Amino acid sequence: RVPKAIRDRFYGCGVPLPPGIDGLRVLDLGCGSGRDCYVAARLVGPTGEVVGVDMTDEQLRVAREFVPEYAATLGYSPHLRFVKGYIEFLAQLPELYPGTIDLCISNNAVNLSPNKELVLRSVFEMLREGGEFQFSDIYADRRLPNHVRTHPVLMGECLGGALYTEDFKRLCQRVGFVDARQVSAPAPVRIEAPELRDLVGATQFYSITFRLFKFARPAAVLEPTREDYGQVAVYRGTIEGQRARTRLDSQWAFEAQRPVLVDGNTAVILGESWMRRHFEVRGDRSQHFGGFAAQPPPVQLEPWETDHELEYEIGNGADPVVRRRGIQPLPTPYFLTGLRAQADARSGSASRRASPTRDSPPHTMSLPMPRASAPMREQPFPRLSSFSISQSNVRAENAGLRSSN
Repeated sequence: RVPKAIRDRFYGCGVPLPPGIDGLRVLDLGCGSGRDCYVAARLVGPTGEVVGVDMTDEQLRVAREFVPEYAATLGYSPHLRFVKGYIEFLAQLPELYPGTIDLCISNNAVNLSPNKELVLRSVFEMLREGGEFQFSDIYADRRLPNHVRTHPVLMGECLGGALYTEDFKRLCQRVGFVDARQVSAPAPVRIEAPELRDLVGATQFYSITFRLFKFARPAAVLEPTREDYGQVAVYRGTIEGQRARTRLDSQWAFEAQRPVLVDGNTAVILGESWMRRHFEVRGDRSQHFGGFAAQPPPVQLEPWETDHELEYEIGNGADPVVRRRGIQPLPTPYFLTGLRAQADARSGSASRRASPTRDSPPHTMSLPMPRASAPMREQPFPRLSSFSISQSNVRAENAGLRSSN
C-alpha cells in the first residue's frame, strides 16, 4: 500500500523492520524516499511515531510529497516526519532528543558513511534503555584493500564501504552494543560485471540484517558470552501475523505459550527491551549454572525466507526483463553524480557526503573520479551487481503491486 513513486526509489538490501512494534517511536537512518518509513508508520499505528533522516533534498522532497496520499490509504494521519541531517550527528538535529527512540532502523545506508563508529555511537545515544538498532547492510568476508574501498563504482554499489563482519562485531562491542544478533542467514551478493569480479578477487559480499540492543544499566547488562542462569522465556502470542510462532534471530524461535530455556543475554533482550510486552521471562541471575550448553529449538523459516525465484517484468520493449526477486542497489549514475558534486564543492565550499568537517572522521577517503567526456546523464551505466535476497518485503511489495493493478 506504499505509493508506487516511493517504492520505485527504494534502494535497500533487506528488511530491518521487526513485527509487533505498534506504538513505538521509530527512527530511520538514511531513509531516502522513505519506503521503510511508510511501512513502519503502518506498523506503529496511530499511536506511534516515525522519523526519517536523510541528507539528500530530492529524496526528502519525494518522501514528504506522498504522506497525505498514504494517510488517506491508512484511514488516519500517521505521525510521520522527514528531516534533513547527517546520520553521524543525530543529537544535533532539533527534532531529536537523546534517549527517546525505541527502535532505530537503517537499510543499506550505514556502509555509505565514512565513519561507521560515529554512526553507531550516535544511535546508541538516541536509543532508550532497552531500545534496538536493527539494520540491513552489506558486509564482506575479509577486510577490503584500499583500492577496493576507494573505487567509485564499488562505493556506488554499496560494496566499497562494506565492513569485514568480525570487525563490525568488535566495533559494536566498543560502542556498547554487546551480543549483536544476526536475523537470518547471509544473502550472497552477486557481482555480474567481470571487471568488477576481477577487482574484488575472492572477496565474498553478503547482505545481513543485525539486531543491536542498548542496555546500560548494570542489572540488565549483556555479557560477552552466553551464560546459563536457568531462565525460561514464554512467548505470549501477541504479535499480529505471528501469533503461533515468532523468531528473534537466526538461532531463536518461540512458539506461543511454550516455555523455552534461554541464556542470560536472550533473557535480558526478551524481558528488558521493548519486546517485553510480547514475552514473559521467568527466573533471574541470582544463580549461575555455567556456560549455556542447551540447544535452542530448531528455527523454522517461512517459505518467503527461502524463496530465491526469478521474476519477470515487462519493460519498455517487447522482451520481458528478468530480475532477481530482491532489493536493488543504489543506482551508479546517482552516486557518481554525487561524487562530481563533491569534487566541485571541494574546490569551493563544503563536501556533499562527508560528515561535518569540524569532527573529521578518521576513515575519510579520497575517491578517484572516473574520467568522462560526455555529461553524466548521457552515459550508459549497466547494472553491476544484484542481490540474491529472500525477505518479507518482496512478497508484500509484489502483493501491493498486484492489488493496485
